[in-house]
Amino acid sequence: MGYTVVIPSRYASTRLPGKPLLEIAGKPMVQHVHERALESSAERVVVATDDERIAAAVEGFGGAVVMTSPDHVSGTDRIEEVCRTLGLSDSDIVVNVQGDEPLIPAAVIDQVAENLALHATAGIATLCEAVASDSDYLNPNVVKVVSDSEGYALYFSRAPIPWDRDGFAGGDEVAVPAMARRHLGIYAYRVSLLRQFVNWAPAPLELLESLEQLRALANGSRIHVADSVMAVPPGVDTQADLDAVRALLNGER
Repeated sequence: MGYTVVIPSRYASTRLPGKPLLEIAGKPMVQHVHERALESSAERVVVATDDERIAAAVEGFGGAVVMTSPDHVSGTDRIEEVCRTLGLSDSDIVVNVQGDEPLIPAAVIDQVAENLALHATAGIATLCEAVASDSDYLNPNVVKVVSDSEGYALYFSRAPIPWDRDGFAGGDEVAVPAMARRHLGIYAYRVSLLRQFVNWAPAPLELLESLEQLRALANGSRIHVADSVMAVPPGVDTQADLDAVRALLNGER
């Protein structure tokens, strides 16, 4: 099965300006992400950016770049433009690998692409893992997902779902159900779904939760969800995250 990896990469970042170009073990962050993607079975890996500095860096290490509009409001819109630029067909599969995940395992990139290929009624596939702690369960920045018996998403939320009504003891004690799953932000798309997605208006639930995948569910698209075959290390959102990844890749711990 052939598929394309697209790595959306923006220069602007509130907490870490120029994040894709920040140095980690002698390389810009985007290069680490690109190298992880090359370790997968993807037949093509491209970086999508609207910034000439990022484009120059990617071309400098031999990567492929697709320049995109600076007016996109989301990475999904940027990926759809890449599909048009590359002339991909409706049946092609594209995997969105975030540009701030320098430690993402190649195995999970392959997994999400293969899962979409195996589930013909899904327009999107994504991954999840068990919720690790009470604090993660209650943290609105940790997105949770519940699925049906066949692995298709029923809902994504920043709220703690599912909620164990009888197991909640009140006070500070929170019962985290064994079935509680944390959504991992890697997606495989059918190009046909992307072409529909960018023409759909933002859905009320999407706007309420600030979760773009709810637009797909609101419009009847199926999203397949599976437990990741490997642990996925956190991405880089803060200086502390960057320091931790630098220490790991520099062999300091």
